[in-house]
Amino acid sequence: MTRLPEIDPDYFKSTLEALLSIPSPSGYTDEIARWTMEEIQKMGIETELTRRGAIRARIPGTAAQPVRGVIAHLDTLGAIVRQLKDNGRLAVAPIGHWSSRFAEGARGTLFSEMGTFRGTILPLKASGHVFADEVDTQPVSWKQVEFRIDMPIYSKDDAERAHLAVGDIIAIDPQPEFFDNGYIVSRHLDDKAGVAALLTAMKALKESGQTPAVDTLFLFSITEEIGSGASSILTHDIASMVAIDNGAVAEGQGSKETGVTIAMGDMTGPFDFHLTRKLIDLCREHDIRHQRDHFEHYRSDNASAVEGGADVRTALITFGIDASHGYERTHMDAPCSVAELVVAYVLSPVTIARDAEELGGLKGFPEQPHEAARGSTGHRTD
Repeated sequence: MTRLPEIDPDYFKSTLEALLSIPSPSGYTDEIARWTMEEIQKMGIETELTRRGAIRARIPGTAAQPVRGVIAHLDTLGAIVRQLKDNGRLAVAPIGHWSSRFAEGARGTLFSEMGTFRGTILPLKASGHVFADEVDTQPVSWKQVEFRIDMPIYSKDDAERAHLAVGDIIAIDPQPEFFDNGYIVSRHLDDKAGVAALLTAMKALKESGQTPAVDTLFLFSITEEIGSGASSILTHDIASMVAIDNGAVAEGQGSKETGVTIAMGDMTGPFDFHLTRKLIDLCREHDIRHQRDHFEHYRSDNASAVEGGADVRTALITFGIDASHGYERTHMDAPCSVAELVVAYVLSPVTIARDAEELGGLKGFPEQPHEAARGSTGHRTD
């Protein structure tokens, strides 16, 4: 068994800290795209940027085909101004799918045409001294919260004079904490911990001097949280794509905050049979701690790729986080295990050469187990 290049946990941590410091709600990702592209270029890896800021980086392999892809997303949750209210506060709508329960009390930065403003998302009835028990009985809804700017703005006219406007985007403070025991607590670990894991894997591969089995594209999407994700960055020659995202840790789920969690399926259906089991085999081969899970209310960059018409094998590897899309928590071991698996995958040999062609006959087409007497796990693919 070939020894894998070492993963640098210190690099992962410093990279995650840098990523968390850059606001990047969907629709406001230029700065984080610029930072990420410059970080990849420091590694000496070929990169290109789409017109909106998605990133495609390529490490050439021993063979050109079938091209592999690994993807993580740079965008996060946030909010957008939908109305200037008569009291000078701002009605907001969510960017991405997250509960207003987690928005209440959040500090954030509003980006306007004239500059930035700091403020807080508050429930409409925020003071128990005024509303008594109603602070606990008001509904949980985005229509029940408002953004309070930290300036003397007390009317709609005040807000307009400050050049606040419908469509201004609000980035929510991550408030990260890194603990000596390995735990990390922060908003936006989805998917900045995944991006940091992917960059850590790329660094390990580049510094090792080892050559991937085939050309591999490392992709960074900018609209995953609003559903379009990989559809704008995928190339027609990618035969298989592994997405990196969070795995929801909760009662009834198999995800953990340690090791890598391999998703077998999500709300869009099962992931590719062969590719998913190849990743499980690689975990076993390289002694990477892992577990399986299925996500009933979840989708990733894979969904946008397949829904966009890509004939690509898909798999999802995740770092378990508790309280996803809220104050998220994971452990260093989980994203570092993800990085290990990415390295193992990129260096692993291709097992179905037929995937290099978009169309073909039955020759070389994989087989799934269908006779119990065989006791076979089927062929692996890429």
